[in-house]
Amino acid sequence: QVQLVESGGGLVQPGGSLRLSCAGSGRTFSRYTMGWFRQAPGKEREFVAGITSSGDYLRRGSTYYADSVKGRFTISRDNAKNTVYLQMNSLKPEDTAVYYCAAAPGTFSYRDYDYNYWGQGTQVTVSS
Repeated sequence: QVQLVESGGGLVQPGGSLRLSCAGSGRTFSRYTMGWFRQAPGKEREFVAGITSSGDYLRRGSTYYADSVKGRFTISRDNAKNTVYLQMNSLKPEDTAVYYCAAAPGTFSYRDYDYNYWGQGTQVTVSS
């Protein structure tokens, strides 16, 4: 089992940057695919970014992004620290949402229902 805790959210002006962190527990953290999702008020939860596990021999270290954030956001992980990051640059008002970190035991997926473990979420607000 994995417990996840996000941090790093806040209020930022358009064009600004934030870095979200997600600290995980457990000795098998590196074996999980990790993803970031977000949910804006009145909208469904959507995939933002994902990174494969150390056990994914074909795609180890591969990253995936939603088209809306490609080129602006970067996902990374430090398995020694059991932490995954989301660097968000050139933020836009439409990036405003609660951001969730999630872990999936299998290979990479864009689908939220493939992720078994979720953090509590961190609010990101982009506004002038």
